[in-house]
Amino acid sequence: MNENKHGLARRTRAAAMGWGMVMAAAGFSPAVAADSNPLHEWVDAPDNLTLKLNFRTRVEGIDGQLRPNIARRDLLTTFRTTLLADYDTGPVHIVGELRDARGYAEKDNSSAGINEVNALEPLQAYLRFDLDGMTGKGSRGALTAGRFTLDIGAGRLAARPDFSDSVNSFTGVSFDWTGQGKDHLLLFWTMPSTRLPSDPDAIHHNRVELDRARTGLQFFGGDYTRPLIAGVTGEAYVFRLAERDASYQATRNRHLVTYGGRLFRKPQTNSFDFEVEGIGQTGHARASTAATDRKDVDVSAWLIHGEVGRKFGGPWAPRISFHGDKITGEDSDPSKITRFDSLYGAARTDFGPSSLYGMVSRANLRSVGVRLEAAPSKKLDGFVMVRGLWLDSKTDSFGSTGVRDARGRSGDHAGTQVEGRVRYWFVPKIFRVEAGGAVLARGRFLKDAPNAPDNGDAHYFFLDFVTDF
Repeated sequence: MNENKHGLARRTRAAAMGWGMVMAAAGFSPAVAADSNPLHEWVDAPDNLTLKLNFRTRVEGIDGQLRPNIARRDLLTTFRTTLLADYDTGPVHIVGELRDARGYAEKDNSSAGINEVNALEPLQAYLRFDLDGMTGKGSRGALTAGRFTLDIGAGRLAARPDFSDSVNSFTGVSFDWTGQGKDHLLLFWTMPSTRLPSDPDAIHHNRVELDRARTGLQFFGGDYTRPLIAGVTGEAYVFRLAERDASYQATRNRHLVTYGGRLFRKPQTNSFDFEVEGIGQTGHARASTAATDRKDVDVSAWLIHGEVGRKFGGPWAPRISFHGDKITGEDSDPSKITRFDSLYGAARTDFGPSSLYGMVSRANLRSVGVRLEAAPSKKLDGFVMVRGLWLDSKTDSFGSTGVRDARGRSGDHAGTQVEGRVRYWFVPKIFRVEAGGAVLARGRFLKDAPNAPDNGDAHYFFLDFVTDF
């Protein structure tokens, strides 16, 4: 299963060169490729059929893994292929999307899992009924039925992250409406898919097993967004998750109500922008997935995120922003659950890369950070961010590491994270390369906690080759 680093390098170079030769052989200059869809030309698709193809090769590695019982050093090469087809019949769109995400060369005790590998999965298959003008001239609406993905608000509770190779799909119905005043309403009822296979051996061998949706897991709710004043937008939402065990999956029988609101102003040149979001979570769940655990425990958890920034003019268009987060962790009271559950949200935007890294998650965290972004040209952009990391509860585990001190004697300072990314478009809208990484310098907690591995600080890198048609 494992491959040496020279084999990894050869295959990565071959993938990048292969796609470059494909574009060159097809005769696509940057100007032509940026303004057209070569895939339509190749298959001679009719005007009412939209085809989109995305192919990504990623090489990533980590040294100093902070999760117990996981490989200290690891390398992973992933290949993600996504094909989307949208056939417009007039009032109805027939949409399907197929995704194939495979991983190679990782170690047997790698942290790579179902977020990185999900071979040959029909990610989306739905009908979308256009309801434009239903509530007056200028309004837009759509009713969707089938299997689809969700990306709501800032993505902290439901998202379709691009960094991950594998994402969640949802089977059900949704209603999406935008009024004349740009206010927006989303209502949905779904059965989230359980991503399969789930056992490490099947994942490491890229075994094909279709994801499953079931009535025993339901996710539904509504989200409303409305422009306010001075470029400020407000958002309010409430979501419900109802879960029970399945024959192939033990659960914590979560029955959660998650509600919140967000105020934000998008970045604009030579002006201040901001975002503040507060989320509360109630309901009941069980403390573990054990079959013997039949006691429902009340849930009381919350999150608050704040950010303020300013984008400057000039050739590099730099933006600097300051961030703060407080997210509850599990306290020592066994009569309630206080660790925040991010449901189907993505942590990448706020807390760094996922995949082999992914150690900072939206739970049991207090953090402050500063971020600097710049775009020297239309083809080149990047950012760097520094974050201080502390535990909200000294007796709970940190992030997704599993490192814990049940007695709370190891302090609350997890460490300092530095991350960055550079992206360059060789062919605008068609072919780009991304490179980035993260360093997590351990604080006292990640050094002294009883089960903290003595692996030193964590160092992670990734290199992406991405082609879009």
